[in-house]
Amino acid sequence: MTDTPENPTETSDTMSNTQKRAGFVALIGEPNAGKSTLTNRMVGAKVSIVTHKVQTTRARIRGVAIEGDAQLVFVDTPGLFTPRRRLDRAMVAAAWGGATDADVVVLMIEANRGVSEGVKTILEGLEGIGKGRKIALAINKIDRVQAEVLLALSEQMNEAYPFVATFMISAERGHGVDALKEWLAGEVPAGPWLYPEDQIADLPLRMIAAEMTREKLTLRLHQELPYQLTVETENWEERKDGSCKIDQLVYVMRDGHKGIVLGNKGETIKAVGKASREELEEFLGRRVHLFLQVKVRANWLEDSERYENMGLNFKDGNA
Repeated sequence: MTDTPENPTETSDTMSNTQKRAGFVALIGEPNAGKSTLTNRMVGAKVSIVTHKVQTTRARIRGVAIEGDAQLVFVDTPGLFTPRRRLDRAMVAAAWGGATDADVVVLMIEANRGVSEGVKTILEGLEGIGKGRKIALAINKIDRVQAEVLLALSEQMNEAYPFVATFMISAERGHGVDALKEWLAGEVPAGPWLYPEDQIADLPLRMIAAEMTREKLTLRLHQELPYQLTVETENWEERKDGSCKIDQLVYVMRDGHKGIVLGNKGETIKAVGKASREELEEFLGRRVHLFLQVKVRANWLEDSERYENMGLNFKDGNA
């Protein structure tokens, strides 16, 4: 497996273009609404970071799924929330940008949270991007509430905004996901596929690898620290025996943070490296030699190059 190309390419196939459909689907919602989980289930492989912590998806991660003659390119956007700092503002701008660029938008909300203040804010934002664009509602985590609560929530949401369709799903368990996927396949525009048939994401492997390690750090660390660190793949070396050597840098903001990431006698970073390496080996289908190094970079949240490596626009973080 090699890094994916920067630009999508049309595939040569025996099917005529008139039989094919392809388009971008943006999943938007509050942090922890289940967007990453749904993306991974739709694609059938893990292409997006999934944790119990909020604000973990930073870049607009595109997962590519096939449904019949349709190719669905899922844009798993960062969660929409009230931004407080540059990184937050850049993430929110990326989320709305993903929705604006998409052919179909799916607003995901949590059944057990209902119409929160955050959902109300998103509904107001939909008014600005909804013209000429199909916007559907997916009520996630339906196994956590009673049927009458679901029906009341669906009615309330559809009174607040004219969704073209409403789906009751459990992204984690898979309930209702097939129906949503089939519907999306019929809604994307007719035309040639945008990516090769065997491609599941348009992120370079370097970035996918970095996201996997960041996920493991996020799960391991319980302080606010995960939002003040970033991971970059510094080097990717293909070896003659078919394995690969990956060198990654974990950037933190203070010396104290470095100690937390390293852990007592390096136990934390060793455990993170082991978990990330095992997942990478499963993902790549070959042996991986992963080496992690922790560096202090006090101003990385104000470093435009770090934003570029995360797939975010530094200028979007301006107040």
